[in-house]
Amino acid sequence: MLDLAAPLLARIRSGARVAVVTVTRVARSAPRGLGASMAVTTHGEVIGSISGGCVEGDAVVLAHAVLADGVARTARFGFDDDTAHAAGLACGGQVDVIAYVVDPADIRSVDALRRAADGEAVSVGIALADGRLVDAGDLADPAGFDAAALLAETRVVSGPEPVLVVSRAPRPRLVLAGATEHAAALCRIASAAGFAVTVVDPWELLVTRERFPDADELVVALPHEHLARRADLDPRTAVCVLTHDTRLDVPAIRVALDLPIGFVGALGARTTVARRAELLREEGVADDDLARLRSPLGLDLGGSTPEETAVSIVAEILAARHGGTGRPLRALGGPIHRDRPVAEACARRIDETRPT
Repeated sequence: MLDLAAPLLARIRSGARVAVVTVTRVARSAPRGLGASMAVTTHGEVIGSISGGCVEGDAVVLAHAVLADGVARTARFGFDDDTAHAAGLACGGQVDVIAYVVDPADIRSVDALRRAADGEAVSVGIALADGRLVDAGDLADPAGFDAAALLAETRVVSGPEPVLVVSRAPRPRLVLAGATEHAAALCRIASAAGFAVTVVDPWELLVTRERFPDADELVVALPHEHLARRADLDPRTAVCVLTHDTRLDVPAIRVALDLPIGFVGALGARTTVARRAELLREEGVADDDLARLRSPLGLDLGGSTPEETAVSIVAEILAARHGGTGRPLRALGGPIHRDRPVAEACARRIDETRPT
């Protein structure tokens, strides 16, 4: 439910009743995964998705049943592979869900949604017996779940009352050094991909809301000075140097490589990259640190416009974060979603029960 925080808050505050359907178990590969949610309102709106489309109709029916009487329900959607394919479905497998009403009078629910919508780290537990939201910090978990951890984690915690712990991490930061046309395109693409984007440039004329309407933060400053004084950068942070001016990009890269961040990249032709490496060595940057610099920046997608370049840069950042190869999926084997519990969510409902 936390992935729908902003639209859910808006509907609740407008007075609409909302039921949420959340995935509690998956088996095999799934388009979404454990914790994925969709919501249905009494006005007939459907928000989000739990499967990419193929079980949404049954999930809507389940949500309306919950809205009718306020009683949480569980369901299982699925087939074996042969039956699914015979029915014309693209995939088989099973997915379990729980449907429950979000009570606007429940302070814990509303506060969790507000914090998630504001970009804060937040974790909540969904009781699998009745859909109640419980404080994840109250769970007796020997594994020591850290509700404030930067990396979101979703899992079922067993016990007298099984609970699905759903977490929402703050958006990862992307700092763009240089308010160029490439930066404007990258700001648009990265914001759509879920990054909180900061644009920093010493020229006030360039750092404007008109040029960067999607930026979370606009800063007029020398990029290296801005980076040096930030204390909120973490391993999920990416810094991309786009200034095309060695007087700005060399000190910015030097400072960025000294920060505890996960990705440092710089745009430039190969001759620029070679010359910049020489200057960085003269500044005392070690070869081991230079090896962390991703430059020329971006994956080889063949495009050249600012927008195409932005797509290639975001693709490289995501590949670096998730350990992707950057190769076509058709050239690889194994599960597509390697970092999540595998399940097939494409199917019809075969079981429906009310928790007792």
